[in-house]
Amino acid sequence: MKINRPLRSALVVAFALLAALALAACGSGSSSSSSASSDSGGSTTASGASTTASDSGSGGISITIGEYSWTAAAVETEILKTIAEENPDLGVSSVKTVPVEPAAGWVGISKGDIDVMPEINLPNQQEFAEKAESTVNLVSKTYGGAIQGWFVPAYAVEGPNAPAAGLKSIDQLNEYKDTFGDTLYDGAAGWITTQQNTKRIAAYNLELKHSMSSEAALLAQVVSDYEQEKPVLFFSYQPQWIFKKYDLVQLEEPTPYHEGCFTGSENACGIPTQEVWVAATKKLEEEAPKYYAMLKHFQLPLAEIDTLLNEVHESGEEPSEAASKWIAAHKSEVQEWLS
Repeated sequence: MKINRPLRSALVVAFALLAALALAACGSGSSSSSSASSDSGGSTTASGASTTASDSGSGGISITIGEYSWTAAAVETEILKTIAEENPDLGVSSVKTVPVEPAAGWVGISKGDIDVMPEINLPNQQEFAEKAESTVNLVSKTYGGAIQGWFVPAYAVEGPNAPAAGLKSIDQLNEYKDTFGDTLYDGAAGWITTQQNTKRIAAYNLELKHSMSSEAALLAQVVSDYEQEKPVLFFSYQPQWIFKKYDLVQLEEPTPYHEGCFTGSENACGIPTQEVWVAATKKLEEEAPKYYAMLKHFQLPLAEIDTLLNEVHESGEEPSEAASKWIAAHKSEVQEWLS
């Protein structure tokens, strides 16, 4: 059907008026949403994580925090999320969290699908950080001096009647492999340290099975064996509640960690003491400078987060509950981060 020119002009004007009224009712700004997900293998499929919110809406941006699969990361993620939610003047209107392992997390933050990642372990993740330095900053050191290594219960090696009496170093383990069921218990396959341990077993020619699982499964194994006073060999790290509850011995390293370890064929190396940092995109510094400035002050001394994780274990609280309680009990400390 043909519409004559006067009628067509009238319809155009009418539609324009309706569109203007709709915009006036909703606000003149524009907003966009973000979505993020993680598949079962830990790869990130996030998109549009950092988006400008409507000027007449929440007055901030939506951000995504990448959360690693260990408890310290979960608690720190919840602290940073809660601070944003309780302080809208920081310029963040909403926070989404997405589970990641290190490799997938660095892909996500490099692409801008993730805005913030706490618990960046250095030097474990140094290579990832260097590759992403054009778009991502290491903003602040959360804590340092955290040990990592292979541990056994003290009762397994101390005393003349201990089942592995005489064991001091990892390069002795072939002599005691039967005592420990020929097995090293470890965390998730996606952890950098788990990959390093695979290399170490081969480099030291150790006749051990490498049992990879998750933080929860690893801890359950240690607890079960410890309570039965069975010898158990496992990888662990600070911060972790088992160091407060159990008497553990770290096995010595025949070759201490040094620059160049785990590159090329140099894998007969100790796992390094780690520093933990928060990473954030440079785009976040531009879009939410107040929240970014808070991240620059964020820190939790190792002894303090060790205690916090022990409380989480003892109480059975979710990380979000523990984070809220910690913030409520440390208002002056949080205020310093905000100032």
